[in-house]
Amino acid sequence: MVVSEVPSKGLLLRVLPPSLYAGRAKFLLERSILVYSRAWLVFASGALEPLFYLLAFQIGFGRLVGEVVGPGGQVMSYVAFVAPGLLAASAMNGAVFDSTYNVFFRFRYAKLYDAMLATPIGPLDIALGEIGFAVLRGALYSTAFVAVMGTMGLLTSPWAVLLLPAAILTSFGFAAVGMGCATFLRSTSQFDYIQLVLMPMFLFSTTFYPLSVYPEALQYVVSCLPLYHGIELMRGLATGFVSWSMLGHLAYLLTMAAAGLWLASTRLHKMLLR
Repeated sequence: MVVSEVPSKGLLLRVLPPSLYAGRAKFLLERSILVYSRAWLVFASGALEPLFYLLAFQIGFGRLVGEVVGPGGQVMSYVAFVAPGLLAASAMNGAVFDSTYNVFFRFRYAKLYDAMLATPIGPLDIALGEIGFAVLRGALYSTAFVAVMGTMGLLTSPWAVLLLPAAILTSFGFAAVGMGCATFLRSTSQFDYIQLVLMPMFLFSTTFYPLSVYPEALQYVVSCLPLYHGIELMRGLATGFVSWSMLGHLAYLLTMAAAGLWLASTRLHKMLLR
């Protein structure tokens, strides 16, 4: 008797209907890796921008500012304060770029997902595969950034070994939400809305200065931004100031990732299988 091999799935994914999930998300990840195997310059260019920021603060602006008060009231160099924020921004940018721009063109113009759904692949497979590659891109950016931080002597705490997992989680959250939002875009001009959200978030999510500099009312607004939670989580790990409040940042990012994955797969199912 011949027993057919069944793809390994988690308990939750086993109960999903085959039209939604078929256990073949890894094939989309393999496809994306093959497509980008000859476009390594795209990855290199995306990783260089935050590194230039970090070097600029180390060589120039950081010498003017000197020391600042970091997590827990400890005094630290301005470069060490800014570095975790730039790491979180690097993870965000790498994930968002791939999960919005590329997904939009594959969805609206190339009609790639329509062709995929004609095969034994479901919308959740597409969402997981595309988000997985966006997370991989964000992880590569983050790995390069963490390596530079180590070279510059900015990793002084044993907790810094968790910086890369925290960056990957941040990438996952932004990639999932980014892909879900990309399904709502109808023209390339609407990409301006993405930048309209990302740029203020990058500037005001305690990337360059602590939350205490804001008026009290504005502090509540900033504390709701997803990048803020990624930055605070990584800043605590980088400096070794670990507190129970970091569980709140972790829960926020996990919830964001789960909600984004649900949104992306639901939108694909609604628009491609209608």
